[in-house]
Amino acid sequence: MAIKLMPAVQYTKYGGKYEALQHVEVPVPTPKKDEVLVKIGAASVNPVDWKMQNGHLRPFLPTKFPYIPGTDVAGEIVSVGPGVTEFSEGEKVVAWIDLRTGGSLAKYAVASVKRMAKRPTELSTVDAACLPVAAMLALQSVRDFTGVHLDGSYKGDILITAASGGIGTFAVQLAKLGGAHVTATCGSRNLELVKSLGADEVLDYKTQEGSDLKSPSGRKYDVVIHCTTGIPWVKFQSVLKPRGKVLDLVPSAAGFARNLFTKFSFSKKKLVLLFLYPNSKDLKIVGDLVKEGKLKTVIDSKFSLEEAKDAWKKSSEGHATGKIVVVVDEAVQ
Repeated sequence: MAIKLMPAVQYTKYGGKYEALQHVEVPVPTPKKDEVLVKIGAASVNPVDWKMQNGHLRPFLPTKFPYIPGTDVAGEIVSVGPGVTEFSEGEKVVAWIDLRTGGSLAKYAVASVKRMAKRPTELSTVDAACLPVAAMLALQSVRDFTGVHLDGSYKGDILITAASGGIGTFAVQLAKLGGAHVTATCGSRNLELVKSLGADEVLDYKTQEGSDLKSPSGRKYDVVIHCTTGIPWVKFQSVLKPRGKVLDLVPSAAGFARNLFTKFSFSKKKLVLLFLYPNSKDLKIVGDLVKEGKLKTVIDSKFSLEEAKDAWKKSSEGHATGKIVVVVDEAVQ
């Protein structure tokens, strides 16, 4: 029996940026225990994808080459592996693929049922592909580390940096669902967009006020959901409440050092490094919120699989508004 091949995008070593992506034909993977094979309709590109290619995560996530990047997929199950009972062939799903194995920039990918949810029919494939990393991480930061319940009962003050990015657009909406007073930073071209997502105050990060993270109403923050890099700790210290904390969603070497320092300092103000915990339950929650009209996706741009290099390049430039999506197969609805 001939081995079936599929189109995919891969790279064979660290470095090289988007130019190093190669269009190849590779064997269709076979699902193992508790896995399914998904025919991919759409996938999204996240900053962690190209940071991994650049070697920034090498100490934590060694990659076996050649490597097909990408973790966020929405598609249709075409076969199930041993032990899978909760999903069946033909079902529409959204899934997070393990970053260590990757695989979303391809015609097919295997995904674990532990990090997968059924896709509501109200969600398009493109919208669903935006959820795994960005919406789940936004949900976990707002719900699990700020004390926010999505019932409008929270009365604290939250600052969200880079609020027009993939994570930030979801975080603004979820914080408002919880009842927080939200101050947000973004570029001037996205001020109205972020306001439309529910932010109470929006700062242009290029202005003095925005650079200093200062609320126009003089508020101090209980929590900062930090979705970017390059802001020194001293700026956070001046705008946090006495027991305020910064949730760093884009950890760096400087962030690790600052995290250790705040742990052992006498200050009650803390920096917390936050990493995604991908799971089926949270994927279902964010999917249902979109279905119910309580959460919406913001899509910067869409590319075909053949245009994956362009999607990669746009993401790495760092100015996307919302999510960048690669439409792999338009027939998968």
